[in-house]
Amino acid sequence: MTTDPLVSTEWLAAHLNDPRVKILDATFKLPGILPLPKDDYLAQHIPGAVFFDVDAVSDHASALPHMFPSAEQFGRDVGALGIGNDDTVVVYDAGGWVAGPRAWWMFLSFGHTNVRVLDGGLKKWLAEGRAVESGEVKPKPATFKATFDAKRVRSMQQLIGNLESKVEQVIDARPGARFEGSVPEPRPGLRGGHIPGARSVPYAGLFDANTGAMKPLADLRAAFTGAGVDLDKPIVTSCGSGVSAGVLTLALYRLGIADTALYDGSWSEWGEQGGPPVATGPA
Repeated sequence: MTTDPLVSTEWLAAHLNDPRVKILDATFKLPGILPLPKDDYLAQHIPGAVFFDVDAVSDHASALPHMFPSAEQFGRDVGALGIGNDDTVVVYDAGGWVAGPRAWWMFLSFGHTNVRVLDGGLKKWLAEGRAVESGEVKPKPATFKATFDAKRVRSMQQLIGNLESKVEQVIDARPGARFEGSVPEPRPGLRGGHIPGARSVPYAGLFDANTGAMKPLADLRAAFTGAGVDLDKPIVTSCGSGVSAGVLTLALYRLGIADTALYDGSWSEWGEQGGPPVATGPA
């Protein structure tokens, strides 16, 4: 079993004043949803937390949303957030499990293994009556050296090749109706449906909507196997834009499956007009 990538609110509360524990608020929302995540952060956040902007820590030369940056840029951006290579990083989001796992996977992909996700996020923290603060935390810059592990990420070309080889299982984290193509995509102009052969495991089914906590391991395992996923074979996670796929990646990691990959472009790339083949309907 791999080390559990989650930490509890109790653990974080006990380590709030540890100078080697750095807290990141990675709250993210789909385009057009207000208030903006940064404004939510400014209104209230866990004491000492710095805002991790998934859109800012990305490849700005790409037309696709929040694609992985270079190792050099990731190191520079993370260092500016006050994080060094010796720090323990704890990532959280508002409690809907959207971008905390994405940030966690980015740290792992850039060589930083001492990173955890706060189970339940801000939602559970607030429900327990724990302290919050407002305004922006301005950290002292640190030096962070990043090295990229390409095995943790997949490109569209690799997944096109996988259509024939079928070596890797693709698991889609989007809601079932988007997977089936029965509702429009939230990003205008994209086709509906899914990558041919993909399995559907909506990320929202992996956590308790009331508490924000991730479900027990037995429930996570059942969610994957019930969707026809073979947990002994290679897995690539996908979603709308490479963010919520991280929730599947995190759940699989908790089940001891640490060698998955994430399709960074996800449906924002695959679903473009004139793109690769698309399937519709149930898996």
